[in-house]
Amino acid sequence: MAVLLRDLVATSDAVTSVPGRLAKIEAIAGLLRQASPAEAPVVVAFLAGELRQRQIGVGYAGLSGLLREFAAADGPAPADSPAPAGSHPMAPTVRQAGSPVTAGTAGAPLTVAETDAVFADAGTVTGQGSQAARRRLLAGLFGRASAGERAFLARLITGELRQGAQEGVMIEAVARAAGVPAAEVRRAHLLGGSLPAVAQAALAAAGDDGGALAALRSFGLEPGRPLQPMLASSAPTVADALAKLPAAALEWKIDGIRIQVHRRGDAISVFTRTLDDITTRVPEITEAVLALSARELVLDGEAVALFPDGRPRPFQVTAGRLGSHVDVPRLRAEVPLTAFFFDLLHLDGNDLIEAPAGERHTRLAAVLPSGLLIPRLVTGELPAAAEFFAGAVGRGHEGVVVKSLDGRYAAGRRGSEWIKVKPRHTLDLVVLAAEWGHGRRRGWLSNLHLGARDPDTGGLVMLGKTFKGLTDQMLSWQTERLLSLADPPQPHAAGDRSAYGVVRVRPELVVEVAFDGVQASPRYPGGLALRFARVLRHRPDKPASQADTIGAVRALWPGPGNDG
Repeated sequence: MAVLLRDLVATSDAVTSVPGRLAKIEAIAGLLRQASPAEAPVVVAFLAGELRQRQIGVGYAGLSGLLREFAAADGPAPADSPAPAGSHPMAPTVRQAGSPVTAGTAGAPLTVAETDAVFADAGTVTGQGSQAARRRLLAGLFGRASAGERAFLARLITGELRQGAQEGVMIEAVARAAGVPAAEVRRAHLLGGSLPAVAQAALAAAGDDGGALAALRSFGLEPGRPLQPMLASSAPTVADALAKLPAAALEWKIDGIRIQVHRRGDAISVFTRTLDDITTRVPEITEAVLALSARELVLDGEAVALFPDGRPRPFQVTAGRLGSHVDVPRLRAEVPLTAFFFDLLHLDGNDLIEAPAGERHTRLAAVLPSGLLIPRLVTGELPAAAEFFAGAVGRGHEGVVVKSLDGRYAAGRRGSEWIKVKPRHTLDLVVLAAEWGHGRRRGWLSNLHLGARDPDTGGLVMLGKTFKGLTDQMLSWQTERLLSLADPPQPHAAGDRSAYGVVRVRPELVVEVAFDGVQASPRYPGGLALRFARVLRHRPDKPASQADTIGAVRALWPGPGNDG
């Protein structure tokens, strides 16, 4: 029997509401036991809050308009019903001609396979009229869904489905459903790259004696099939990093796009850190790897767009180049990419992920010309390390990564063998609004809208939003404080799980925010947004008149005259 979407939504709700890890694992494993091998990848992806297609070309604006129409067709929602689209209000709007909406269409209940098929169709629509075509596909899907299913799908599409089905929980659930050790699922996932694919293989063979284990062990490092990249932990200073790794290699941390390049003979494949294939978009990188003498290899590195003087262009320039597959020859001429490689995982039939990092780099340096190698310093001396760090930052890079010389390549893990160090920027900003949270944060004001002062106008300029860095204690305090500043006053109180949407507040609360950098953003009136902002602390002692200005933010941005 096919897995119904309503059963998956019920499992998602259970995972969100139950506090215990074992209960979450058993809830997911129970649903996976019901799934066919073809359904298992969809179940795993959906419960992990992901689309198998990653992106289907549907933005929040179009989706929220569609959801408002369904909300109007449903009629007033009960006071304790969840928000249809996560943390955003769904006020009724006038319907557009030619796009009638009927909520709760009678018929057979939706299956997860049918839902995934609609997303696949929407993701392949291109050309003129594609937006309207995607809308029709989603309207048909949402028309068959219940209000609860629509709320789930909206959060899934917009990437807001935050719940307890984290990667570790999902690995344990797949293992339990297939009757195999979790370590075997974890290994297959790290080497195979895709947990949905691993789940499909394990569950398809679960009925055979030893079959699931054999299926999992068939996953290995295979040139042409990407694996999860190794990740770095963080330290506030180079001294802190060297205290953990006394003798280490320091490498530039470049503000580019992580790439993994595979070569099999004359076939080259280039993948991003999310394992998307971008080979056709980066011909200069494929040509550089084809020029190497090695016939079979797997490289780990970064791709970045550089100014003529070798300094990195703003991250958005690199991301824009790699994000487009239209007129690649023109883009290559306008925004050429440079590859810097820092690890070698496979070379001419030999897997190297278990080899010490020092050995891997020695073999990497023997294969690559110096121009493709990341700048690197091996030292245990703090003055030399600090000078190298200052040099990297002075050249416009993010900082450094301090690496153990003995560490193995821990695919997909954030361990202590790699430690990134970046200069931390902080600003005191004013809270302009906040959004009611969802998942475990339901009932608390979570996502903060942040603004800087504009001395020229006396107003505030929004720079983005963040919900990161907030502890439970901070959430509780800021909810009470922001509700007292709500303008207009709020009918909801702290802890009210039916509350959703945006709460506008009088601009009086200041928060200290750390962030990694500044990027251009047409979404905000100042044209800039903070990258990876996180709250360090509330500043009730500081009046809004003493918050930082938009000029302080602009000072961190190269400016349109320097972005190429």
